[in-house]
Amino acid sequence: MNTDAVKVLPGRYCNSLTEYSRFITREVNIGDVPMGGNNPIRIQSMTTTDTMDTIGTVEQSIRMVDAGCEYVRITAPSIKEAQNLAEIKKQLRARGYTVPLVADIHFTPNAAEVAARIVEKVRVNPGNYADKKKFDQIDYTDLEYQGELERIFHKFTPLVKVCKEYGTAMRIGTNHGSLSDRIMSRYGDTPQGMVESAMEFMRMCEQLNFYNLVISMKSSNPQVMVQAYRLLVETMVAEGMNYPLHLGVTEAGDGEDGRIKSAVGIGTLLEDGLGDTVRVSLTEEPEAEAPVAIELVRRYTMREKAKGERQKVATEVKNLSPLTFDLLPSKHNPYEYKKRETYEANAFIGGHLVPRVVVDLSKKNLKDPAVLNEAGYLYSPLLDKYNMAEQSVDFVYLADELPSFTLPGNLKQLYNYNTWLKLADKTNCHPVFTLQEYIGDVDRSSKLNLVHLKPADIDSDAFGSIQLDKSLVFVLETEALHGMAEQRSFFFKMEELGLDVPVIVKRSYVFESESPEVGKSESEKVHSPWSMDHGQTLLQLYASTDLGALLVDGFGDGIWIDAPELPTGVITSTSFGILQATRSRISKTEYISCPSCGRTLFDLMVTTQMIRSRTSHLKGLKIGIMGCIVNGPGEMADADYGYVGSGTDKITLYRGKEAVKKNISSANALDELINIIKGDGNWIDAVQE
Repeated sequence: MNTDAVKVLPGRYCNSLTEYSRFITREVNIGDVPMGGNNPIRIQSMTTTDTMDTIGTVEQSIRMVDAGCEYVRITAPSIKEAQNLAEIKKQLRARGYTVPLVADIHFTPNAAEVAARIVEKVRVNPGNYADKKKFDQIDYTDLEYQGELERIFHKFTPLVKVCKEYGTAMRIGTNHGSLSDRIMSRYGDTPQGMVESAMEFMRMCEQLNFYNLVISMKSSNPQVMVQAYRLLVETMVAEGMNYPLHLGVTEAGDGEDGRIKSAVGIGTLLEDGLGDTVRVSLTEEPEAEAPVAIELVRRYTMREKAKGERQKVATEVKNLSPLTFDLLPSKHNPYEYKKRETYEANAFIGGHLVPRVVVDLSKKNLKDPAVLNEAGYLYSPLLDKYNMAEQSVDFVYLADELPSFTLPGNLKQLYNYNTWLKLADKTNCHPVFTLQEYIGDVDRSSKLNLVHLKPADIDSDAFGSIQLDKSLVFVLETEALHGMAEQRSFFFKMEELGLDVPVIVKRSYVFESESPEVGKSESEKVHSPWSMDHGQTLLQLYASTDLGALLVDGFGDGIWIDAPELPTGVITSTSFGILQATRSRISKTEYISCPSCGRTLFDLMVTTQMIRSRTSHLKGLKIGIMGCIVNGPGEMADADYGYVGSGTDKITLYRGKEAVKKNISSANALDELINIIKGDGNWIDAVQE
């Protein structure tokens, strides 16, 4: 078994939990753009054109490269498409584009063997390369299971030999939703099953002395995706492997949802130094994906460059809490989700309650009740009343400012302690203390007291002086370069100390009028001349990474995003989007929508918007929208309903993984889907504004 360049010890899924340290993998040659090792984190995407449309595919590939793609993936569903990759490659080279091409293979080993002679890399899905999914539960004996592996080895070996002969790289790309019946029967629909699905093929490659591999563990559920990659790394290291990692969240969707969901999954892993190439899967034009991936990756490039500051911060963090993977609290399992156990602070926050959302309105116009519209409380001047939107914040921070109107009765107000103390009517009003204020001889609320902390405070004498009662909630802030790790260390220390105080995680993002330079501190100074839209996208990506990385591990009873230059509505929407993506708090319909490719049988962007326009009010429902059967019932693994292309102008509708209406006209498909939802009792009529 090959052990070249393995630098980490078994028992860890990353180099460090307290400082940014990239997990160094084997370098893999993919054309003239190597991946892994000390190479930059690479950016890639996938074409959506018909592979037989040579000109269209070439033109789209060029747009992708110009947008920042370093690899271009193209589907090859049969031999004819695989053969046409040669013409596509020829025309790209003739126009001066030497971008490595990747053939995407499902179900067709013969096409893979053709493509491997043409392109620089082939992607195979171990769930369907040698198996046809029938959703059968089969109880294998160990002998029968080994017989299945031998059958797969026989079918897989020819491709490996071609790749060795032609110097072609291979991605073994596991998808959560397309695990084979064999894996499902033995391991279930789990991160462990995903890892074992890939490891079986990786072991076969090593048995054949083939090491030019890249590995991925994709899921539409960021929580599952993160757990699978972590487990993969630990499993690889234990077996002496260190192959490069391709990061991606499948079927992330479009717009804000797609960016937030992608950042939660990809960003969480990047924070721990994992990942050698990134593909953001959006239901948009493929050239829109690269800029998002570039922004996700750029933070870590800046961290590598800012070595002096990074080392300084790392030293501070180490002095704060010298935790390593081996010293993780015994209660914490990075491969399974479990919410941190806290008490419920007077039915306001913590315990079994969903995470709360805080927004800062202290610098807004507090003379106009309409200021609450963007916080989810819609004021009607005619009726002089508020209506709650689906995404209504739980707390507003007013600092030292007093509103000149009456706030909704179910909206909690937060004031700095000295201002709260002077309030004549403290109904629904709660104090926010500094640590020094709180440990002094002061009046406190009988219901809820918030105390600002930085992670280093947990080791201070002042922290040890805190009077603990069930009105206490911590607001955890950080300005560290690697702030997520610093805040995570605080949670680890809380578990070590046996403290069950609820914690609101706060992150601040500041926009300044200077030249672009990101990463000076994790208050994330993001600079103009970028547009406000760009600032909104950056907030979505950075906050989803920083807060999502904690929430997927069950850390955090509330989130507080501070971004003074951005509208309150953006902050509100981003906050709820992060909670939705981490499955912490569901506030809207979730769409599991594939990014399209040459196999797609309808216009995914148009269809997704059409379905969204009629179902977006179905809070908590998950609807999968898949362009073809490859990305059909498997890929939308945890969707409640599915809309899947099954032929030209034909749609098959699913309830979970069961096809309930097959090959119906696309003109009637959405109405039929709604009828199924209604028949199941899951439909509600939209409220007319």
